[in-house]
Amino acid sequence: MPESESTIAIQFDRDAGRSPKELWLGALIAGISGWTLDAFDFFLVVLSLTAIGRSFGQDDKHMALALTATLALRPVGAFILGGISDRFGRRIPLALNLVLFACVELLTGLAHNFTQFLIVRAIFGVVMGGQWGVGVALAMEKVPIRHRGILSGLLQQGYAIGFLLAAVAYFCIFVRWSWRPLFFIGSVPAISAALFVTLRVKETPVSIGSRGHSWTQLGATVVQHWKLLAYFTVFMMAMHMSSHGTQDMYPTFLQRQWGVQPQMRAVLTSISMVGAIIGGLTIGHLSDRLGRRRAMIISIFGAILTIPLWAFAPSLPLLMTGAVLMQFFVQGAWGVVPAHVAELSPDSIRGSLPGLGNQFGAVLASSVIFLEAAMARRLTYSRAMACTSMVVFLLAIGLTFLGKEKRAVSPVN
Repeated sequence: MPESESTIAIQFDRDAGRSPKELWLGALIAGISGWTLDAFDFFLVVLSLTAIGRSFGQDDKHMALALTATLALRPVGAFILGGISDRFGRRIPLALNLVLFACVELLTGLAHNFTQFLIVRAIFGVVMGGQWGVGVALAMEKVPIRHRGILSGLLQQGYAIGFLLAAVAYFCIFVRWSWRPLFFIGSVPAISAALFVTLRVKETPVSIGSRGHSWTQLGATVVQHWKLLAYFTVFMMAMHMSSHGTQDMYPTFLQRQWGVQPQMRAVLTSISMVGAIIGGLTIGHLSDRLGRRRAMIISIFGAILTIPLWAFAPSLPLLMTGAVLMQFFVQGAWGVVPAHVAELSPDSIRGSLPGLGNQFGAVLASSVIFLEAAMARRLTYSRAMACTSMVVFLLAIGLTFLGKEKRAVSPVN
C-alpha cells in the first residue's frame, strides 16, 4: 500500500472508532436502505413472475429471461458505479443508484409488452449490481471498528428485510390490484433514501483521499490486485451457492413433497427469513469477538448439522424449524461478508473490488439451481437439496479457511 493510502486508512480507523453515532448511523442506514430496496424489487418479480407472464402472453420459461438479464448485468453495475465511487466518493453513485432504482420501479409497472419489461429488468441488473459494493464501502468505512461485524450483519440482512417487505406487499396488494401497483410503491422510499443520502450522509475520509485517481489508474489498481479479485469471485460464488441453494428451490420443495399451497409457501418462506435476520446479527457480533473467518466457518458448520432437519423432517413444524435454523446459519455467515471483504480491500478500490467479486460470484453461482433441479428429477427434492448443500457448504468452508483476514485493524501510531 502506498504511504498516502496507509495514512488515509489510519485516519479513517481513528475517525470510525471515535466519531459520534450520527456521523456513521446515516451511512449505515443508507447502505441498508439500498440493499433492502433492491431485494424488495427482486422478490416482487419472483413472487409475481407467473402473473406478469400472463399479462405479456409469456410462459415461465421465457419470463425467466428477465431474471437472467438482471443477473447478467449486475457485474456491469458493480464496475461502473463502483468505479465512480472510487474516483468521486461514495455518496454520489449511491444517490444516483437510488434515483435509477425509482425510475426502474415506475418503468417496470408501466411496461406495455414483454420486450419493454425485459429491457427495464436488464437496467435493474445494473442498478442492483452497483448498489451492494458502494453501500458496503460507505457503511463499513464509517461504522465503529469494534462493532463492524454486527453492523455488517445488519446491513447484509437488508436482503431478508426486503424479502419480508415484498411478501407483505404481495399479500396486501396483489390479490386486489394485480402486480403493477407493487412496483409503483417502491419508487417513493427510493427517492426519499436518495434525498437522505444527499442531504444527511457525509463522505468518508478514505474516498476523499482517493479522489483524483484517473480511470486508467483505477483500472491498473484493479489489475494489480487481480489475485484478490479472483479470490473474492470464487469465495462469493461459494457463498451465493450456499444462499441460493437453500432458498430458491425451497418453495418448490414445499409444493412437490409437502403439497403446500402458494400463499402458505410464501408465509413459511418468510418465517425462515426471520431466522436469517437474527443469524446475521448474531454471527456478525460473534465475528467481532472471534474473527471473521472463524465465525463464518462455525456458522456454515452449523448449517451442515441442520441439513437432516431442514430436508428430511418427519413433520411440517419440524421442517419449518429446520428452515429457520438453516437460514440462521447460512445468512449468519453472509452477515460477516460485508465487513470481511471491506477490510481485505485496498482503500483506493474498496468501492469497486468487493462489488465486482460479489457480482461475478453471483453469475457463477447461478448454476446451483439448475444442478438441484436436475438432481431432483432423478432423486427426491429433499435428497437433491441435501446433497447440493453439503457440497457447497464444504466448498464455502474451504475457501473461507484459505483466505486472509484483517479484522478490525487498529490504527498504527
